[in-house]
Amino acid sequence: MEKLPLLVHGKAITDQCGEDNVGAAHRLRPWRDMHERYGKWNSVYVRFRRWAEQGVWDALLETLVEFGLTDDWQHMIDSTTVRCHSQAAGAKGGPHKEGFGRSRGGFTTKIHARADGQGRPLGFVLTGGETSDYRAVLAIPVGKPKSFLADKGYDGDAVREELLIHGIRPVIPPKANRKNPPSCDSEIYKDRNRIERMFNRLKQFRRIATRYDKTRTSFEAFLSLAAAKIWLPHFVDRL
Repeated sequence: MEKLPLLVHGKAITDQCGEDNVGAAHRLRPWRDMHERYGKWNSVYVRFRRWAEQGVWDALLETLVEFGLTDDWQHMIDSTTVRCHSQAAGAKGGPHKEGFGRSRGGFTTKIHARADGQGRPLGFVLTGGETSDYRAVLAIPVGKPKSFLADKGYDGDAVREELLIHGIRPVIPPKANRKNPPSCDSEIYKDRNRIERMFNRLKQFRRIATRYDKTRTSFEAFLSLAAAKIWLPHFVDRL
């Protein structure tokens, strides 16, 4: 039986193109080493970049989130830092524009992610590796949860007030230097390990564990591809 292409916002992602882009993320194959059955490597790369710039890969993740019965009882937020390969440097516009930050070991990128109650990715924001979690702005359009789980790095009056205004219960441990620390439900907070396990699954993709892409657009596209692969088994279980 012939397999139908996956439709994303009116665009068809064929099996061979989607499969090879996922393979590039998982096995870290250089574009030039792509198997000849997919055609010229440059043509595949140009199509990947074109779709990345048009937001097709982001739309793929958004579509899966929209139809995946997101667990909005509680959401979680966290970040992880990935090292950048030396070949990733040198993009036009400077390192800050492309989400690079400097550290002792060289360039780093911090991935800020939001997950639902089952630890499934909802969206990402990239910043330099030295950016504080508290200062990171996560403009990710998702449903309103009942509770919002985060670690001490996100503890602050502004964050708590913003959540409470929208009717969301903050489950964030207070910092040790707070004079009047707010309470934190320790039982609910235990579920935050799910987003940490999500990062572990994302970093099974070598192109995510180490950044090899010069541009923010390409790296975010591979993030969306990896996140989509995490979502797909949940659709299979519902069939």
